[in-house]
Amino acid sequence: MFFQHVYDQSLAQGSYVIGCQATGEAIVIDARRDIDIYLEIAEQNNLGITHITETHIHADFLCGSRELAAVTGAPMYLSDEGGEDWQYQFPHKGIKDGDVIKVGNLTLEVIHTPGHTPESISFLLTDHPASDKPVMLLTGDFVFVGDIGRPDLLEKAAGMMGTKEAGAKQMFQSLKKFEALPDYVQLWPAHGAGSSCGKALGAVHSSTTGYEKIRNWAFRYGEDEQGFMDYLLTDQPEPPKYFAMMKYLNRVDRPLLIEIPKHPELSKSQFLSAYQKGIKVIDTRNKTDFAKGFIPGSISIQDNDSFSTWCGWLLNYQEQFILVADGSQMEDLTRKLMRIGMDNIYGYIPDVNGLGIELQTADVISIDEFKMYLLKDDIQIVDVRGATEYEAGHIEGADSVFAGTITGNLDKINKDKQVIIYCQAGDRSAIAYSVLAKHGFRNVKNFSGGIKEWLAADGKTIACKETSCINV
Repeated sequence: MFFQHVYDQSLAQGSYVIGCQATGEAIVIDARRDIDIYLEIAEQNNLGITHITETHIHADFLCGSRELAAVTGAPMYLSDEGGEDWQYQFPHKGIKDGDVIKVGNLTLEVIHTPGHTPESISFLLTDHPASDKPVMLLTGDFVFVGDIGRPDLLEKAAGMMGTKEAGAKQMFQSLKKFEALPDYVQLWPAHGAGSSCGKALGAVHSSTTGYEKIRNWAFRYGEDEQGFMDYLLTDQPEPPKYFAMMKYLNRVDRPLLIEIPKHPELSKSQFLSAYQKGIKVIDTRNKTDFAKGFIPGSISIQDNDSFSTWCGWLLNYQEQFILVADGSQMEDLTRKLMRIGMDNIYGYIPDVNGLGIELQTADVISIDEFKMYLLKDDIQIVDVRGATEYEAGHIEGADSVFAGTITGNLDKINKDKQVIIYCQAGDRSAIAYSVLAKHGFRNVKNFSGGIKEWLAADGKTIACKETSCINV
């Protein structure tokens, strides 16, 4: 048996190439949209991609199954579970609980595991030349290392109200199927630490069913369904705004993108023309360089593992945008963006200087300066971390305005006061600062050290649960 885990660090997303070397057949599970990696793996290992499948209709990335099918001609085997409202709306081979996909001498038994979504399935893999006992379980967003898939995404991200409680109940029942599996079966999920598809995903990529039964919180509730549901639905992180679009595009027919697009470096005149027309500028330089001088109105989103997620928070799918990036970065940035369907790159510029535009600078303050401002009355402290982080511990007196939704909450920030923003360690506050600057806020300072530096300097925080706050 051939097995390769393909992991996208930028979205904490795992896909799989599994093949039978005796027959040269291979299946790809949960492919990302830039599919060349699967073609290369298959070619290097003398395999042909003959089967393509997904564990569910994904919300966090644009699945590349259809691109891969268009290039290879392999059929797509997709879930027909979950009822009429949860069906893929393009041609495919439907599969249900108990069905078996045969890939050479390998079999993948379909197990319907609803909870995260109603149509979710897992695959129990058996390598028959080695044994008639199953060797691994490909769980998608059902069971992760240390966590399980959240059932509230459909409601929070896609606006499908009233689905989270039903999903939590389904998850409770699905876990009983997991518990019935032998302890030696390997676990390979679709996500790892950093994904918004759960709240406590482990950093290790794989586990075993037996280990998860012992250590995963989800198996500690026995028959206490309500206790399980309460914990599962509490303190889940904010799902990025783009999730709703992914849920839609992964379900319906859509244009395919089978090659990595190349985008032009814009001349000074081309850039100025687009800039004056209001095309958005995304500055991918590190936050320190951005603070030293940035194009007015540009948004700071650093080129790191969170780049595509933050673009998904702050861009929409109808607008074009320009990147400030070196040419050597463009292929990687394009890949990151196409994985969430952000295809409207107008072009890029490698430098913000020499454009005839007076650059702005960010007002970044130290912890000592921050402490001095705390002694004043006419200020507003704004914590731009997520709500769960804020409730776990924030600087006393700080208001909570999450960086990802700050554009829609500008009314919560006082233009007449001195505003000081902070996050955990400066990345999100740099984003928030740029958004506020774009919208005309001038009395803003960025305490870039954030909670991390505050606590290191023995600063105190306030934790909130429901309506009460306590010192921590």
